[in-house]
Amino acid sequence: MSTLWTRLRVLTAAVLTGGAVLATGAALAQDLKIGVVNPFSGGMALYGDEMTRGYEIAVAQANAGGGVLGRKIALVRGSATNPQEAIAAVEQLVGRDKVDLLSGTYVTAISNAASEAALNNGKLYWETNALARDLTDRGLPNFARSGPDSRSFAQRSVEGVLQLAIPKLGKAPKDTRVWIEHEDSAFGTSIAKEQERLLKAAGVGTTLSAHSARAIDLSDSILRAKNANPDIWLSTGYVTDHNLLLRTAREQGFRPKAMILTGTGDTFETRDAVGKDFLDGILLVSYPRGDIGEAYGPGAGAFLKAYREKYGRDPIAPQAMSAFVGLKILIETIAAAKSTEYEKVIAAAAKMDKPFGTYETGYGVKYDETMQNTRALPVIAQWQGGDVRAVYPKEALAPGVTMIDLGRK
Repeated sequence: MSTLWTRLRVLTAAVLTGGAVLATGAALAQDLKIGVVNPFSGGMALYGDEMTRGYEIAVAQANAGGGVLGRKIALVRGSATNPQEAIAAVEQLVGRDKVDLLSGTYVTAISNAASEAALNNGKLYWETNALARDLTDRGLPNFARSGPDSRSFAQRSVEGVLQLAIPKLGKAPKDTRVWIEHEDSAFGTSIAKEQERLLKAAGVGTTLSAHSARAIDLSDSILRAKNANPDIWLSTGYVTDHNLLLRTAREQGFRPKAMILTGTGDTFETRDAVGKDFLDGILLVSYPRGDIGEAYGPGAGAFLKAYREKYGRDPIAPQAMSAFVGLKILIETIAAAKSTEYEKVIAAAAKMDKPFGTYETGYGVKYDETMQNTRALPVIAQWQGGDVRAVYPKEALAPGVTMIDLGRK
């Protein structure tokens, strides 16, 4: 009997010990982990960090309300400055960090590679900021985009040409020439092609010109545009190439009657690189900002306040608020799906129906068959005295803000 009793005691102790280990493991796994794939080093780190600040505010607010699915939410960073690093980041986030799903990113090429790697690992990839149409057109079953895409940026920029610039110039569309400049990756190309299509449909004359975002000299791009003497210069690019183009335009005396920048050119980096006097009047197709009118983006002021309290300054770039809203939508979708499995989250997202003006950015939620949110639109802003102010649509204007002269003399 004593031998049997001893064996029973040993077995019971083993079960209890194993139970304790399992309980400890469960406690360690309580957080719902979201892997964040962004450039956190190199020239674009400023904007990868800024997007993640938006995520951090959304997570803090969600956790203050108890998290989601009974779990607190934690963000785990995975740095990627190119597609190869994106794949490695996903493998590490899934394999080592045991994330439940993934989100990002500031760069289309990074999102493209990271989302495919996420699918290979059976994980959701929730895109908040990358723009290229190709990302949704691929039809990846684990992919959804909560923010605007290249089509909406192109459409808004064409509204800027037709509704804002051309009336200021006093011309008819058929008598207007637009030079369409773009960086040559999927991001810039997809926007420029749609701009060209829409402008031609409106009877506007266009010229298309591409450049590399990695170029160190863009004199030829500006010289060709200057020689063409367009009425409007419409450009899509990243921060570095836009700054270079604008500095070159200033140095070469290229001052078309209207200049419209798509995607970037709306932060202190551009102001400091180019100078506020040259920028004054330039229009910007941009993510909604924290200082837009509350009639357009209810709660935008509260986001701005939360950002200032957490980081001790104003947002560096408008990408932060779009990322914040994108993660809010993700958390709501996970709650509706009652799961982080990508099939269930995608199915829940496809059923969502929220009107424009639901979120701080003015976004609503309605996904099309490619899982692109069709109720997420950029705004048009303008450089005014060294600051950027939303000027279109009119509901987005903050009190006291009006559109100033285009400034191209």
